[in-house]
Amino acid sequence: MASGAGPVSALWTEINRCGQNGDFSRALKAVNKILHENKDDVTALRCKIVCLIQNGGFKEALNVINTHTKSLSSDLIGFEKAYCEYRLNRVESALKTIEAIPEQTDKLKELYGQVLYRLERYDECRAVYKDLIRNSQDEYEEERKTNLSAVLAAQSTWENTAPEDLGLPESSYELCYNAACCLIGQAQLSQAMTKLQKAEELCRKSLAEDSDVMEEDIDAELAVIHSQMAYVMQLQGRTEDALQLYNQVIKLKPSDGGLLAVTANNIITINKDQNVFDSKKKVKLTNAEGVEHKLAKKQLQAIEINKALLAMYTNQAEQCGKLLSNLQSQNPGHPRPVLIRVAQLCREKQHNKAIELLQRFADQHPESASEIKLTMAQLYLTQGHVTKACDILKSIEDFKYKLGMISALVTLYTHEEDMDSAIDVFTQAIQYYQSEQHGSDAHLCLVREAANYKLKYGRKKEAISDLEQLWKQNNKDIHTLAQLISAYSLVDQEKAKALSKHLPSPDSMSFKVNVDELENSHGATYVRKKAAKVVGETPPKEQGPEDVKKKKKKKKGKLPKNHDPKSTPDPERWLPMRERSYYRGRKKGKKKEQVGRGTQGATSGATAELDASKTASSPPTSPRPGSGTASTTSNAVPPRQQKPAAPGASRKKAPPKKKKGGKGGW
Repeated sequence: MASGAGPVSALWTEINRCGQNGDFSRALKAVNKILHENKDDVTALRCKIVCLIQNGGFKEALNVINTHTKSLSSDLIGFEKAYCEYRLNRVESALKTIEAIPEQTDKLKELYGQVLYRLERYDECRAVYKDLIRNSQDEYEEERKTNLSAVLAAQSTWENTAPEDLGLPESSYELCYNAACCLIGQAQLSQAMTKLQKAEELCRKSLAEDSDVMEEDIDAELAVIHSQMAYVMQLQGRTEDALQLYNQVIKLKPSDGGLLAVTANNIITINKDQNVFDSKKKVKLTNAEGVEHKLAKKQLQAIEINKALLAMYTNQAEQCGKLLSNLQSQNPGHPRPVLIRVAQLCREKQHNKAIELLQRFADQHPESASEIKLTMAQLYLTQGHVTKACDILKSIEDFKYKLGMISALVTLYTHEEDMDSAIDVFTQAIQYYQSEQHGSDAHLCLVREAANYKLKYGRKKEAISDLEQLWKQNNKDIHTLAQLISAYSLVDQEKAKALSKHLPSPDSMSFKVNVDELENSHGATYVRKKAAKVVGETPPKEQGPEDVKKKKKKKKGKLPKNHDPKSTPDPERWLPMRERSYYRGRKKGKKKEQVGRGTQGATSGATAELDASKTASSPPTSPRPGSGTASTTSNAVPPRQQKPAAPGASRKKAPPKKKKGGKGGW
């Protein structure tokens, strides 16, 4: 034993030196030599576990811990075990290990906060980091504040809760980026973009100070900020700018699989059912290894839903069905997979089956029944079943007395000419608001619309109660009073006369309008002519020579060239020939002499007279073919020549060109 003490101490010295230099591979060899001599040495086992963790051998380190449970208790090695489980994505096991450790040190609380964040237990995680910041003072304070701001950003984004103002600084680009994420969760997009631009500036400034950092490294670090900027642009409706920035991030090929998956998914959402080929390529980027451990559950769910939608748009019904089945098994109460399946059935013209699926899901999951029933009503309307759609809409308790729902029901019933049902909808809604929100703007608006509706469709007797209610609310409303008097005139004329006393006098209703100016205005349709004022008869003035206007001489009409002035013109020359008195009709029986008729070879006497070639007095109107005469003008367009066909090829006539502007005709 004494002879082995020297080599063991030398090995420990080497382990200490290697640990300080960061050479854990060499330290691991020395530790293995010590364990070869004494396999139960607790210090050597702990050193081996640390060396394995530093070298990334988390699985080997966990095996060492599990095989030496007797010598390595949770007090000694609990943190290392929980850390290995956390890095191996066994988050639930890491949580159990941490909770089993009796003494909670600062480093264990740090790990506890990371585990809670991965499990999306943000309230507990926030409490852990607030306690750490309050009770610790070291050089890691800024990192803890960064983690705390990340928790607040996650709560704002995924839980839709207003983040707590903890007075965190924005001294680093990470803190500034997390503050921008909080603003995005609150839909404050302009302020979020300003924060992101500030984060980009801080990132460039901090990385530019390091001479070892290359430009490519800066672009890779900025990829997260640029992707978030593109997301803000997408929410603002600037899809072209967002798409350009997303593609720039994709071209960088970032090593972060989560960033790559989210960016590719957002490009798919911009493409929608267009540019399907590009979306298919981007889908492959969402399948990177380890993505499921880097993204939140809602992010992963959104990616899977978009995959199913893309499969539906590309007519991959089987693939779409598999993706939807996986989504429903992971979250049975989520309505989106069911809605996509219904859309697929509608594309296949199976509307009845789609409605049955929606009804079954609504019965099984009442918490999602509102959204599902709205879809059912839409399907009934597309099929023309308006009454069934109205029944479905009336069964939605969450929206039953919303003003939008009441308006939709009244419109649908009016379309079906079912005025009684429309009035019943008004009556039930007014009763609800009278008991729950009496005198509110919504209540009075409903009463007003119900009265107008009844008056429009001749239900003046039924409108009296609504008009009286409005009159009691506002005694100065002359329009309502006039409507009420008109309605009472059909039921109780004495009451109408009594109410008419409340009408203002004509003098008080005059608005000091100038009638003449109103009639002479640009928009007047009738203008009253003013009578000329007769002041007195004035004697006519004698016209002087300067007052006499020169008369213009009328030009004589042109006569035809062969006009005979001695002959009297025909008085019926303006009438058509058939209507003149001397018209006798066309003579029948006479046939014109026809040239070229008769038996073959026969000639008529007039053929010589009709032969123009024998008359010397008729000059040729155009040069004869083959003559030596030529035209003095040249044709502006050269004649087209037919190309000679190749040897052995037959000549074919080109098909006629299709005329422009016609509907399919040649």
